[in-house]
Amino acid sequence: MTDDQLQQLVEQVSIDYFQWPFKHRAMFNKRLRTTGGRYLLRSHNIEINPKQLAFFGEEALIGIIKHELCHYHLHLQRRGYQHRDDDFKALMKKVGAPRFCEMIPGTQKTIQALHVYKCVVCALEYRRKRRIDVRKFVCGTCKGKLKKI
Repeated sequence: MTDDQLQQLVEQVSIDYFQWPFKHRAMFNKRLRTTGGRYLLRSHNIEINPKQLAFFGEEALIGIIKHELCHYHLHLQRRGYQHRDDDFKALMKKVGAPRFCEMIPGTQKTIQALHVYKCVVCALEYRRKRRIDVRKFVCGTCKGKLKKI
């Protein structure tokens, strides 16, 4: 599918499910990794992860488009467009948009703790990617000293 075909599909989904026109650009963005798509607040454009189409097909793609169009239409109407807003939840339910997309195989992020610290008082462990200065930082629970393991 090309960007022009995606544009036509988004415009059609917008009319069919929302009864409002989509007046901005929809495009594929191959740099998206852990998300199915995103709505850009400043430009009002929608970017879609092309891997979602490749792995899960057009039905999943339409679900992602519906989700992003919920953000789009609510934002333009100055209503609650964020995931936590009631307007957003109600519109998602009305059009049958999924809250999350499926995870593309091989893209799951794993957080590797490179540095492990332990409180000498309460024995609570802290796992961090970055090194911390044990002379400055203390345990958040009991204010005890930390020791690097």
